[in-house]
Amino acid sequence: MLQFFRSFFKSKIGLAITFVFLGLIAFAFASSDVANTGMFGGVAGGERVAVVGDERIDSAELAQSASTALDRLRQEDPALSMPAFIAQGGLEEVLDQLIARYSISTYAQQFGLRAGDNLINSEIRQIGAFRGPDGNFSADAYNQALAAQGLSDAVVRQDIGSGLLAQQMLIPASFGATIPRSLASRYARLFKERREGAIGFLPSGAFFPEGDPSAAQLQAYYQENRGDFIRPERRVIRYALFGEDAIADAIAPTDAEIAARYQENRAQYAASETRSFTQLIVPTQAAAQSIRQRVSGGASFEAVAQEAGFRASELEEQSRSDIADDASPAVAQAYFGAARGAITEPTRSALGWHVARVDAVDTVQGRSLAQVRDELAAAIREEKRVRALVDLAAQIEERIDDGETLTAIAQDLDLEVRSTRPVTADGGIYGTQGETIAEEIAPVLATAFQMEESEPQVGEVARGETFALFETAEVTASAAAPLAEIREDVITSWKLAQGSQAARAAADRILARLRGGATMAAALAAEDVALPAAEQIALTREDLARRGDQRIPPPLALLFSMAQGTSKRLEATNDLGWFVVDLDAIELGEMASDDPLIAQAQSQLGDTVGQEYADQLVIAMRETMGVERNQAAIDAVSRQLTGER
Repeated sequence: MLQFFRSFFKSKIGLAITFVFLGLIAFAFASSDVANTGMFGGVAGGERVAVVGDERIDSAELAQSASTALDRLRQEDPALSMPAFIAQGGLEEVLDQLIARYSISTYAQQFGLRAGDNLINSEIRQIGAFRGPDGNFSADAYNQALAAQGLSDAVVRQDIGSGLLAQQMLIPASFGATIPRSLASRYARLFKERREGAIGFLPSGAFFPEGDPSAAQLQAYYQENRGDFIRPERRVIRYALFGEDAIADAIAPTDAEIAARYQENRAQYAASETRSFTQLIVPTQAAAQSIRQRVSGGASFEAVAQEAGFRASELEEQSRSDIADDASPAVAQAYFGAARGAITEPTRSALGWHVARVDAVDTVQGRSLAQVRDELAAAIREEKRVRALVDLAAQIEERIDDGETLTAIAQDLDLEVRSTRPVTADGGIYGTQGETIAEEIAPVLATAFQMEESEPQVGEVARGETFALFETAEVTASAAAPLAEIREDVITSWKLAQGSQAARAAADRILARLRGGATMAAALAAEDVALPAAEQIALTREDLARRGDQRIPPPLALLFSMAQGTSKRLEATNDLGWFVVDLDAIELGEMASDDPLIAQAQSQLGDTVGQEYADQLVIAMRETMGVERNQAAIDAVSRQLTGER
């Protein structure tokens, strides 16, 4: 589950973000001002979890960094809990990143590197969250953003400065790393490599112990593996929906409102006429009159214009006011006084003398109040509905601020109060397979998981249509389930663990037979239990590459990392059993000297080497500065984050 977290920090882009913005957990990851934190859940904010050189990492900073890292992972897995995060090594990962950040910063400062105020100001100005409506940096937006996150200007500047120092140290170390073409050729040739062997699987179920464990055995196993039985946090949400039904009496349009709206938009409903023209504008009245006479006599308007050295233009769907504004009232009078198909009398404007052919006349009859009443009523009703819903939501919020309960408000407004079953952060109904929260309340789920218990809020669940008055009625924290509730699950897990141990012993026996010259089929058949037949493998690395984004099975990946003539065992996930992998032969294929795979390999390995340079530099800086860890304080942070005492 933490693979995304680890992979991100090891990627090329992750490296930059890790050290440039891990400190700026600040804004990007909704951190808080750890410098001003006095206490964290009973752990003194100033207690050191680690010291790097002369710099200390306090418990509050570690706790907040762990919380923000968990928030990032929840974008991939919304149901991930803090206990599960810590149980899988997340807290240690975060602490290692903080130590790396402090090591780089202190080392850089010790050897004279610096990030000045002007450089930090430049970085701040490039952060989109600090820009105003005009797209430029806004001091007001900056201060508001910091205040919303509980940050101080000093903390943000310190974090950005640390990131800039990291850039100065790590980018030169990793930039432009390359490997010789000869080495890339050897690596690329591996894609032509063909491997033959066999993979046997020993399922734990084939080696289950007879009978159930004793009470003492079960209790001991449960205590040792509590992290495997952690339940996600779940909440019960109480809510009441309100929409048009709650405001029906307030949104009916009155006759006065309809009449007033008609008067406001009277011009819209008046009779109107638009015309389309082909027109010419010429310098003199004589030229315009000559053109009119020739066209009236049967000549083509366009041809006459061309002969005179002019070009006719088309005007589509023009109103009288359009022509008057663009030319003059006199031109508009001439254009709209002529019949369809007629040539207008030459008329002057500031541009010259106008003459036009009336190509089309479109007349729209006026509409009376009675004719548009329904249209106006619908528009007014919709406006009043939206406004009334927003007003009602605001009134409910005011009542919540005054201390009224969800139940009291719902009763007063005659709203039906409903409750969800316990639901997890990803919207699933706890304890069921595939069932999710009702769509009518799903839009406020994320907010409900940020709320305190019995503190109602109002949220919009269908834009412009429906609001919800809701609260978290019951919160069950993420924790290991009591043994009594999951006894059968724990028994099954115990049997899998016992079966896995027995399967491992069987795998060792099979390995011994293989090394003694037996075939995979014979080695498997020698066991006293029935086992699946071995899978015969004959593949090249190119065959694996064709899988694209498909995950390569671990035993197959092991087969392609072994030496010829060797056999190895590999544990399956979740105690499901063991694999035995036997590699019989390796054949290297031929590759042309100009094969494009060589260039690809050279580029890929160059990135990997650059990453390794940066990693080794960070390790060297850590060793140079010296790191001391306070395990007692680290354990205290872990207990507080998981709710233990």
